[in-house]
Amino acid sequence: MKNKLWYLTKVSLSRKIKSKWFLVVNIILLVAITAIFNIDSLIGLFGGDFNEKQKIYIIDHTDGLYPSFKEAVKQTEVTLNDKKESSYDIKLYKKSLKEGKKKIKKDEKSILIELQPDEKDILKVKLISNNYIDTIDSQILTSALTSVRTTLAISSLGLTEEQISKLYEQPKIERIILDKTKKSEEENMEMMMTTIFPIIILPFFILSIYLVQMIGAEVNDEKTTRGMEIIISNVSPKVHFASKILAGNAFVLLQGSLLLIDSAIAFAVKKIIGSSTIVASGGFDVVEIIKTVLGSSLMNQLVYIIPLMLISMILTFIAYSLVAGILASMTTNTEDFQQIQTPIMLVSLAGYYLAMMAGVFEGATFIKVLSFVPFISAILGPSLLMLGQITILDFVIGIGIVIITNFLLVKYGLKIYKVGILNYSSKNLWKKMFKAVKN
Repeated sequence: MKNKLWYLTKVSLSRKIKSKWFLVVNIILLVAITAIFNIDSLIGLFGGDFNEKQKIYIIDHTDGLYPSFKEAVKQTEVTLNDKKESSYDIKLYKKSLKEGKKKIKKDEKSILIELQPDEKDILKVKLISNNYIDTIDSQILTSALTSVRTTLAISSLGLTEEQISKLYEQPKIERIILDKTKKSEEENMEMMMTTIFPIIILPFFILSIYLVQMIGAEVNDEKTTRGMEIIISNVSPKVHFASKILAGNAFVLLQGSLLLIDSAIAFAVKKIIGSSTIVASGGFDVVEIIKTVLGSSLMNQLVYIIPLMLISMILTFIAYSLVAGILASMTTNTEDFQQIQTPIMLVSLAGYYLAMMAGVFEGATFIKVLSFVPFISAILGPSLLMLGQITILDFVIGIGIVIITNFLLVKYGLKIYKVGILNYSSKNLWKKMFKAVKN
């Protein structure tokens, strides 16, 4: 029996791996992932330059607001984007507004700002550009202009420079966290990791859907071509069912490993090119995040969270494949299976979105309860664990529930599978299934 099981598993797996589309798709994935990691360099080849600083020219008719504005832009940019180096090149423009407009016409990407004191509004500002201004740039400039307007208003009250600087000083905050296991310098780390986790588990979400479709399509193909009758005449339904589960899970684990290798290659290319991605230009540098995580106490948590997460994912893959095989055996054609697999996809999708929004439901009992639900616990559990909404014991219990679910699916699902695989009529199908489970 073991020889027949491994033979069927080998044949099923070989058919998937040796397909020309397996090679083509993985080449496309490698190219796509590498391109995404290095998207700024690709756009740069066609004229885009993400390292080029935004030029801003200032016509200052006030009593020296230009330096204050320049500093305000820098401070605002650090606050909003957490950037170490300013992406703006701010210069004082000493010619007329008319000449300035001509300059902006020539240099279409530049911005011209005229600062002029006003008795009624304190500060009158003209913001001139040839095209629309980017939303982030507009936000930073508006915030900086509001700041210098406040400075101008305060200076009109006759305060000294020392008094004005005191008004703008950041308060000294002594951060105290009563939980001794938490460090103040790592306060934003857990939230940052819950932002990264949905990206990490995205391949799991995609592969679980692919696994369901793959097993369903294979079982349906054998039924519609009547190949099932030949196979079952030589092996038992139990062996056939087991071979589908083993081959399907082996394939998605192989595909998942290839995705990790593709990501590693893309990351290496990024390091060789030495570019920073568009995401990094917005303050989300993958390299810096990895360095921060490795140097924090959060790494101690990841040491046991990642292995448990992988175990949970593998067990959930098995659960998805068992359900897919059982449901596929009950259907008589591919169209029927496509309809019946919709609830599975919706459950998986719900789990993914809940993982993304886990921080929003902090303290809610229902989100904790959902972390124990099979099929979504592998997606939702890690995010909640990182947020501290569930304990490591809760996560282990969730894994235990998935194991029990798999046991029940094997015990009762195999009975349905035996009846369903040789059934080519939808008449009284559900009645037959319930009868099989009951017996």
